[in-house]
Amino acid sequence: MKKLYISLLLSAFISLFALGWLIDTFSQIEHNPVDDFAIEKQLIDGFAEQVAQEKNKIAATKALAAHFKQSLTFNANDELALPQSLIDNLAVPGGLMLEDELGFYIIKSHPSFNAHHLEMRLVKPDQQMHRLDLILTLSFYFGVCLLMWVWLSPLTKRLSLLYKASQQFASGDLSARIKLSKFTYISDVESAFNRMAAQIQKLIEENKLLASSLSHDIRTPVACLRFGLDAALDTTDTTKKDMYLTRMESDLDHMECMLKTYLEFATLEKNSYQISFSLINLDAYFANLSQQIQPKLHHKGLTLQIDCPDLLIKADLHWLGRAIINLLGNGCDFADKTIRLSAKQDAHCTHIYIEDDGPGIAKENWLNVFEPFFKEQNHRNRSDKSYGLGLAIAAKVVDWHFGLIKVDQSPSLKGARFTLSLPLQCPRANVS
Repeated sequence: MKKLYISLLLSAFISLFALGWLIDTFSQIEHNPVDDFAIEKQLIDGFAEQVAQEKNKIAATKALAAHFKQSLTFNANDELALPQSLIDNLAVPGGLMLEDELGFYIIKSHPSFNAHHLEMRLVKPDQQMHRLDLILTLSFYFGVCLLMWVWLSPLTKRLSLLYKASQQFASGDLSARIKLSKFTYISDVESAFNRMAAQIQKLIEENKLLASSLSHDIRTPVACLRFGLDAALDTTDTTKKDMYLTRMESDLDHMECMLKTYLEFATLEKNSYQISFSLINLDAYFANLSQQIQPKLHHKGLTLQIDCPDLLIKADLHWLGRAIINLLGNGCDFADKTIRLSAKQDAHCTHIYIEDDGPGIAKENWLNVFEPFFKEQNHRNRSDKSYGLGLAIAAKVVDWHFGLIKVDQSPSLKGARFTLSLPLQCPRANVS
């Protein structure tokens, strides 16, 4: 929006000051500095000299008026409503110019007029100058309108595109976006719209996928419950009945765990607005996370290697830990003997690595594994409580930190290696 404000101020400056200065300069060049009534002043001086030479001054005045077709009269000074100081100066060259409701007129006296004076009515000057002033004024306003149109035209065009994209999005076209341009005043608004549209589209698609996956995955435990209930009702053997009830309880636990995981993922996005950044010492932080995952490591007979120098990072303690625990848990499901947790920093990012010596992930699935509910075909039965959401949650957490997550093959352990790259200067990192 800063670009919009600056361009508006510049347009106003150019319109009001630069354009006004140009028109004023042109007006001064075109203006004729010569007195508009210079000729009439010379005439009345000549009339006064000629009338002064005649005895019958009234008749001489009438003759001059008729000959030169001028409104010329010979009047007494007593008729003038002027102070004496002005009346005493009526004999100055050019006379005295006055104006009344009828227009301009010149009065001129002479020492021989004996308290009388000549009065000559003037025809108003040509309106050319007034027409020029009108043209210049209209040109000024037209120039202002033209400059504002030049400024507003791209703005209205971009606003029209924004309106069209929002209408398409509202009508159900979730792929509607605004093509960003360098020549726009509202690039921030357009980028914000595109981010909002992408986030809404992602949420809707994830909710659809969540509903589809839940309706599919819940069929198995429901069918098992139905089968166990029918079998328990049909049998009269107490031992078998207890066995069926135990299985049913296990199926209920499985269903409860599934629903809890799905609902947690469904409400995950609202937590992105509750991120609280803190300064973390990674060495101590990794040691704490290893204690949390230790029971699962012990159960699987795995070894966790931690290789972390004394590094500091700005992140949310809870959610970053959740992402790392998810990735360590994923490693526990597939590792043979060893899992490694390490970190390093460069000039821009902190890189956290979680790698194992398991079978790894097929290269063609390196981008797909972070999609919700994705499972590799040969991994579907490795963990009974895996619903394909752990890596998706880790990817969301990294995205909240404005970082990147990727997977490839571990150079040393030959299994999967997950890399979390978190920027040192996060836009939202108000450290608490």
